[in-house]
Amino acid sequence: MSSFKKSVLIFFILGFSQLLVAQEIAVLKYNGGGDWYANPTSLPNLITFSNNNIGTSIKPKPIIVTPGSSDIFQYPFVYMTGHGNVIFNKEEAENLRNYLLSGGFLHIDDNYGMQQYLEKELEKIFPEKELEELPANHPIFSAAFKFPAGLPKIHEHDNKPPQALGIFNENRLVVLFTVESDLGDGWESPEVHKDPEEVRLKALKMGANILKYVFEN
Repeated sequence: MSSFKKSVLIFFILGFSQLLVAQEIAVLKYNGGGDWYANPTSLPNLITFSNNNIGTSIKPKPIIVTPGSSDIFQYPFVYMTGHGNVIFNKEEAENLRNYLLSGGFLHIDDNYGMQQYLEKELEKIFPEKELEELPANHPIFSAAFKFPAGLPKIHEHDNKPPQALGIFNENRLVVLFTVESDLGDGWESPEVHKDPEEVRLKALKMGANILKYVFEN
């Protein structure tokens, strides 16, 4: 084995071991002009809810990572959101692929407007795979709280049903793409969108399900 291949192998072993023990989650800062920073109170609120209600012990402040950074391998869960354009260059797409294949998980929550850009970028990461809709009986919908109908609808924009789309590797869900739902808006602090408490609670419970599923699988 060449020294280069040994270095890559060691890197992935270390990265995977970090994925198993890390108790932090990250937000993906991507290029293209989309507002990756949308919904700043969402993840802190979700973390607090999950720590208080399902026994997770995630650090309260999410970390910002970029698609091409080796730092991404430290986090078992990476969250991505926004309304607009997304661009991954070749190196970023390859790094994201390696991250996901080595045990990472990417949750992309469309805040309305990014789907048309995101799908072509996912093809750069997994040209051999396609997004497929998760059935309502997938374990992610019952990991902590029961959602027998699947992904809940939080905010209404286009009068379309919510969809949870996924990419799998060897039967493991590695990418979750939630569209027409707007979970992140539901996680935000009450004064931001002034949602009824039952709507916020529904969003937070679904988010907690996602975290529990990722940390236990």
